[in-house]
Amino acid sequence: MSPSEPSAPGGTRTVVTATRLPRPLRDVPATTVVIPRDEIQRSPTLTQDALVRTLPSAATFRRTPSLVADPTAQGLNLRGLAPSGVARGLVLLDGLPVNDPYGGWVFWRALPRLGLDRIEVVPTGGSALYGSAALGGVVQLISQPIRGAIDADLSVGNQGTGFFGARIADRWKRVGISLEAEGLTSDGYRIVPEGQRGAIDGDTPSQHFTGQARVEVRATDDLFLSARAGLFRETQNGGTRYTVARVDLAWFTGSARLRTEDTGTFELGLYGRTQDFAQDRARVSADRNTESLSAHQDVPANDQGGSLVWTGPDLTLSGTHVLAAGVDARRAAGTAEEQLFPATSTPTALLARTTRGTQLSGGLFVQDLYTVSPALEFAGTLRWDLWRNQDGSRQERRADGDTTATDFAPRTASQLSPRLAARLRPLDWLTLRASVYRAFRAPTLNELYRPFQVGTVLTAANPDLGAERLWGTEAGVETVGPGGITGRVTGFWNVLDAPVTNVTLATPLPDGTTRQRQNLGQARVRGVELGTDWRPARQWTLLAAYTFVNPVVTEAPGQPELVGRQLPQDPRHRGSLSVTFDEPSLLTATAQLRVVGPQYEDDLNTRGMGGAAIVDLFMCRHLFWYVSAFAAVENLFDRSYLAGRAGVDTLAPPFQARVGLRLRDGVNARFSEAERGVPVH
Repeated sequence: MSPSEPSAPGGTRTVVTATRLPRPLRDVPATTVVIPRDEIQRSPTLTQDALVRTLPSAATFRRTPSLVADPTAQGLNLRGLAPSGVARGLVLLDGLPVNDPYGGWVFWRALPRLGLDRIEVVPTGGSALYGSAALGGVVQLISQPIRGAIDADLSVGNQGTGFFGARIADRWKRVGISLEAEGLTSDGYRIVPEGQRGAIDGDTPSQHFTGQARVEVRATDDLFLSARAGLFRETQNGGTRYTVARVDLAWFTGSARLRTEDTGTFELGLYGRTQDFAQDRARVSADRNTESLSAHQDVPANDQGGSLVWTGPDLTLSGTHVLAAGVDARRAAGTAEEQLFPATSTPTALLARTTRGTQLSGGLFVQDLYTVSPALEFAGTLRWDLWRNQDGSRQERRADGDTTATDFAPRTASQLSPRLAARLRPLDWLTLRASVYRAFRAPTLNELYRPFQVGTVLTAANPDLGAERLWGTEAGVETVGPGGITGRVTGFWNVLDAPVTNVTLATPLPDGTTRQRQNLGQARVRGVELGTDWRPARQWTLLAAYTFVNPVVTEAPGQPELVGRQLPQDPRHRGSLSVTFDEPSLLTATAQLRVVGPQYEDDLNTRGMGGAAIVDLFMCRHLFWYVSAFAAVENLFDRSYLAGRAGVDTLAPPFQARVGLRLRDGVNARFSEAERGVPVH
């Protein structure tokens, strides 16, 4: 959120996501927003997705956080680019992807907070560097360097909320090790509005635990090795007996970076995970007084992948060129096993369905970062991707014992993704940025093969889906004024061809399904972002941001009634304002206002949801040694507003408060003060 915040006195923060190369933030040619560690630590939010959503350009599917949202509804969207449960933005942890291999969504609660140094957000088409998952941009979580540290958080709050997080790290000469764990339990809240609530409706309890270990080894002065492994478990209840979900996940990553004097730097990354997602679905009576189990799904999935990136030494030719090239590959496989419990038993009733598939993908890119002069820089990137869906099949078993099997033909497709960006600084206080790009997203295994249900609405999969393709441009200006004030304005225009959308069917399918995933013609998403940072004094920081997005359907073959409709699940207006007072010897406090405008649940724009203004607070006071007490409040004034309208209305989180203790050891405390420009004694 503070694009010009220094990482040390007299220095400029370095970012890596926009170009895959370390660059001073003010020199990056693409729009990049940073949430630094100090802001992360004083945020009132409890989960990572809620933290990212404090940026108006970023949102998750629907308005409910991962604290109560089903894992399949935790997709990321940037700048209102056709939001859905699938993330149209790539999420990285230290350069390696964390998006779910089967559905593309993000398990935000699997990403603990204590070990983070910053979060970088690039809300613009990123396929030229990162391939399919980066259609709408990239969010990257960057870990702290490993050094001696013991950190811990412990808090309790209303709604039966309990949280703990702990991290220990140390370094022995060339070897560094860190261990991190986080756990959360919550009783949740009554998610169905009182006027629609029935006997079956209760709270939405959830729990999660995540732990990870990380090792760094500087084998030589030029060779750096690292490895990380983690476990995650999450259980959630959607508010009734038969709306439950569970996730089990195990993952690993490994990387090696070799620097050579003559040929540049080589970086190898490897990753893999195995997981199991299970979900029960309910059949609910009209008065919501009775329910029965309608289906149980079990979705085991796994993926493996890797990348190799080369960055060359500086070349001098009418300026300075830094060339980079890379190749990456990924294999994802998954199975959706369903047991169905029809309301009426007939010989032809469907009792079981199993769908499976494998997706292979890979790409290669080349980039030239061309600095003509300190005032002018260009970045040109070109990437080619290839993906293949194979081994797709569906088996169905009916009550009379009849079994049918369908094999889906393998499909192969490719995509060329160019990007050209420029940064001009005619004056030291004025920076101009502009870029044009093409991006794409291949449909996930989930969209191709897995049907799903939200409330009473059933949505069918579609094995014939094609890739979404995006053409876009952005242009912006950044100014640095007197008194430490920075202002930014960025305009953007995107045209999304064949977006995968949940389309309302004219006639329901035989099993009662009323929607299906389809490639829907074309959508235009255009808008503007405004932002300002102001530090009138060392203790005070003011951050303000606003995003206007106008996302409309421009073509819808066979569905002319959709033309001119607003894309669902994203408001046209989002804004935030925060004021922070930070005097370590006295108090640290942040007051934050978040505003979201009206939006629609459905593609026909018949189910509207009003806007809301939410106030959050955070306060922290040093007690003794390295221990502080803190309090955090979300939705201070208990603003009631809708989060979804899929068959039954659901509410966004009400007033939530928690208090706790925080341990930050001496090394981290001194480092944090240096970041803020506070003299270290």
